[in-house]
Amino acid sequence: MRNVGIKGGPAHCRAYLPHLLDLVLSRRINPGLVFDLELPPSEIGEAYAAMDERRAIKALVRP
Repeated sequence: MRNVGIKGGPAHCRAYLPHLLDLVLSRRINPGLVFDLELPPSEIGEAYAAMDERRAIKALVRP
């Protein structure tokens, strides 16, 4: 994992995304424990709106 400074560069959470995605896709963790909203790709706008409006903490877009 690379060290990302506070000023500039991607957000710290981006460093964890590949690992988290691997855990979810390999079914080593249950996405239900991480995501509180699941929508199809056609509803990606709703996923972002729900997180922005605090109706969801994390949205999972599942094909």
